[in-house]
Amino acid sequence: MNGDLAQERDRAKIPAKYKWNLADMYANEVAWRESRDGLAAKIPEFARFQGKLMSSAGALTGALEMMFVFDRELSRLSAYAWLLADEDTRDGRHQGMRQEIEQLRSVFQSHTAFIAPEILQGGKPIVEQFIVAEPRLKIYQLYLKEILRRKPHTLSENEEKILADAAPLASGPSNVYTILTNADFPYPAILLSDGRSVRLDQAAYIYLRTLPERADREKVMSSFFQSLGAFSRTFGATLNGELQKVLFFAKTRKYPSALEMVLDDLNIPVAVYTGLIEGVRRNLPALHRYLRLRKRMLGVDRLHYFDLYAPLVASVNVEYTPQEAQRNVLAAFAPLGPDYTSTIRRAFDERWIDLLPNNGKRSGAYSTHGPYDVHPYVLMNFNSKYADVSVLAHELGHTMHSYLSNKTQPYPLASYPSFVAEVASTFNESLLVDYMLKNSGAPDVRLSLLGNYIENVKGTVFRATQFAEFELRIHELTQKGEPIVGDTLSALYLDITKKYYGQDEGLCIVDDYVAHEWSLVPHFYSEFYMFQYATSFTASEALAARVKSGDAAATKRYLAFLNAGGSKYPIELLKDAGVDVTTGGPLELTIGAMNQAMDEMERLLANL
Repeated sequence: MNGDLAQERDRAKIPAKYKWNLADMYANEVAWRESRDGLAAKIPEFARFQGKLMSSAGALTGALEMMFVFDRELSRLSAYAWLLADEDTRDGRHQGMRQEIEQLRSVFQSHTAFIAPEILQGGKPIVEQFIVAEPRLKIYQLYLKEILRRKPHTLSENEEKILADAAPLASGPSNVYTILTNADFPYPAILLSDGRSVRLDQAAYIYLRTLPERADREKVMSSFFQSLGAFSRTFGATLNGELQKVLFFAKTRKYPSALEMVLDDLNIPVAVYTGLIEGVRRNLPALHRYLRLRKRMLGVDRLHYFDLYAPLVASVNVEYTPQEAQRNVLAAFAPLGPDYTSTIRRAFDERWIDLLPNNGKRSGAYSTHGPYDVHPYVLMNFNSKYADVSVLAHELGHTMHSYLSNKTQPYPLASYPSFVAEVASTFNESLLVDYMLKNSGAPDVRLSLLGNYIENVKGTVFRATQFAEFELRIHELTQKGEPIVGDTLSALYLDITKKYYGQDEGLCIVDDYVAHEWSLVPHFYSEFYMFQYATSFTASEALAARVKSGDAAATKRYLAFLNAGGSKYPIELLKDAGVDVTTGGPLELTIGAMNQAMDEMERLLANL
């Protein structure tokens, strides 16, 4: 990336072409406000259906049509407020807009809380009769099936209303965490070996932990994690608030555990979650093989945790401009066809992407699912490295999944389940590394790219599962009534991390300050999401292997999967695409590919 762009943090000075255009949703905040107020005024109209919902197929259809129209507009209002607030998390007015939408959604859910209980009172036979009698109910068939399936966990109308009214309160821990980490946290400043003074916010930490100078990497990581540790009591309190919230909802809805509640929402067997942890634990030797290879390539006597992000090949320090990143991802996505790549071009040309870091901007990266009637948006913090190009490919996978499902499916069926959400993203990462390998003959560059592929497996399968195991343990502690404080969380996190990275075997030293890394994982505020990175990655590896081999039928099935949205349960969607995640097959295939990549790396090293 151009050096000036890399350092520029004043959003006003960043060129418009690198910032998203939210006017595609609303012309300005005034237009947003008018839409928000208009929707709020109409919400009481749901009262006309209350008590009469199951009187006829027409009444049920009318209520569902109205509910999903409102939900669609709420989603657009929410997207605008969320994205605007994430441009600068220090802006109180935009944070206030986000809170307004949370409150409005709570009001909406409260006014529609009668729908599920009344459908259940009507019962399955009447619902099925209505579906046959009224063709307009066809697009709501899965929604109705879900209500009937979850009958044991649906409460009375008044109880459902209370839970809906509690939604703004329930979002408190996550909101506090977001503001603290992105706007208010006093990130440290350090002096690097070249004399530069840098402020270690999240974007800077992710970039600087890759520095070639080992002493700098150690200083970056130790300073960053120790600064988090100074606030472990606060982070412990926010995460405890989140854990207690989830436990409350699980108990209220009569689930044995938080895990069973969250997975039931996706209709996923608990064995998929626990089986992943067991499978990854069995395959830790593959991760440990990579740690030994990394130690050899870095030429260090003892590998430390702060060495895990260092460039494997010091001679390869390629930086990519935004334009180069765009060219590479477009070329990599060519196997998916011209319609796919032309939409990616639109994402760049029409400013769907907010690319560069700026002061106060939310850290990390994401892609919105909507708004349904407009297009997805992407938030990035691009720092010019190959990893950033890979993240861009990843988020554009989400974007295309959302774009195609929104384009193909009616709104009630467009939103794909979170369990499959990371398939398209990691699929695109696989296409990118395959393209880069095919177009780079230099042994050192090839070594670097293979290393990046292994890093993806390490991060998306092993690290995500490590997080999933930690998350399961802290929810179990909460259910047992154990105290959830910063020190407890840090001790547990450090213990699990040492086991994954083989400290007892002398493979990698996990320094004590790493205990605080849990503090900066936002996914712990999206319950049991992390394991889906691993299951999605292994599924996408199986699917991408066929597409990369030129299998036209596999490509067609994959694109059909992207177009299917949420028209089926997630496991069925993946089976249609050609992979069964209820078995250990996808994980074993991924570990096999990882070992093959390491085989080639070792051959290349032998010839250097």
